[in-house]
Amino acid sequence: MSLEHTDTRPTLHHHVQPVLDISKIPLALYIHIPWCVRKCPYCDFNSHAQKTPDLRVYHDYVTALMADIDEQIPWLQNRQISSIFIGGGTPSLLPIVEYKRLFAYLQSNLPLSDDIEVTMEANPGTLEHAPFAQYLEVGINRLSIGVQSFSTLHLEKLGRIHNPQQAEKAIASARKAGFRRVNVDLMHGLPNQTVTEAFDDLKRAHEAGATHLSWYQLTIEPNTVFYRQTPVLPSEDTLADIEERGREQLLAMGYHNYEISAWVGRDDNPCRHNLNYWQFGDYLAIGAGAHGKISLQRQDKQAGGIYRFSRSRQPKDYINFVQYPKLIGWQAIKQDELAGEFMMNTLRLTQGIDKSLFYQRTGQDFSQIEDIWQSLKKRGLLIEDDDIIAPTMMGQRYLNHVMQAFI
Repeated sequence: MSLEHTDTRPTLHHHVQPVLDISKIPLALYIHIPWCVRKCPYCDFNSHAQKTPDLRVYHDYVTALMADIDEQIPWLQNRQISSIFIGGGTPSLLPIVEYKRLFAYLQSNLPLSDDIEVTMEANPGTLEHAPFAQYLEVGINRLSIGVQSFSTLHLEKLGRIHNPQQAEKAIASARKAGFRRVNVDLMHGLPNQTVTEAFDDLKRAHEAGATHLSWYQLTIEPNTVFYRQTPVLPSEDTLADIEERGREQLLAMGYHNYEISAWVGRDDNPCRHNLNYWQFGDYLAIGAGAHGKISLQRQDKQAGGIYRFSRSRQPKDYINFVQYPKLIGWQAIKQDELAGEFMMNTLRLTQGIDKSLFYQRTGQDFSQIEDIWQSLKKRGLLIEDDDIIAPTMMGQRYLNHVMQAFI
């Protein structure tokens, strides 16, 4: 991929959009670490296999991250950062010395909230790169461990580099080191998976110490090995059985479903960073292939509005480009697309959101989608509450259909 070294700073005066009260829109930060040991056959994220660590590249990448955050500081608009999420790839591959350097910079240059939530994704097969306590010391206070399954056979089919025992040890070790909040990622609907096997994954994650579970169905995405060589997946009846009975088991174990695929235990809170996504909040984004969303206040010579942006996908391009050429995508969300964008996120929340949030986050009056909202309520897809936007159980089952109604 080659990009011209041109100044691609956003020019905002072409889109006249409503004035937004920026102070009421929360702001988060996403950091992307693009490397992994091996690309999994189901993965369509921007990740690049790197079996041999390159400490010089890691150092240069963190330098680029710091330069990138400098460019986005004007978008803070007097707001604090309420959460940070470090995703990948496999972020736990980055040496702890580089995390110390990065977080020292973030703490010196960004207004971080006193109770900031900082999540790092990690894989059980790479967590030996640094003791858990060192992640806590730099400011990371929540882990999301990509287990996917506790079955040796399914882990092999998914191309994972860890075994079930390493997964259980990683969860337990994180809790012992002082992490009060540990999410475990699990997939269901795996090739030839039975209902019993899916339940066993939930049970073992819980017993190992998970305080939060992300439990989602395997989907076959384009540009993946599984797309080119599709494995045999469970039947629709088996998938439905796994979903229904798995939900019962999670509730019995004390977890609460606050988002379509997210479950939180009695002693934990919903992931603040992900809630910000689903509530149509703002988020800065740094790193190769990172995507962000920002709401900008109208000023004298530039329009305000809501924008999405992205960064260069290739790590070498991201490292080498200076300043704005990192920004390869910058697009205003059109007025007639805002309702759909808002609903695509907020309808994932099982308890819904206050209807007033629509105006607060979009600057648009709810009356423009009132007819659609009422129609979906009459069909039993949205709950009967004049102040809350939330799907019913049937609406959750047909969520894509509900979302499409607003597009």
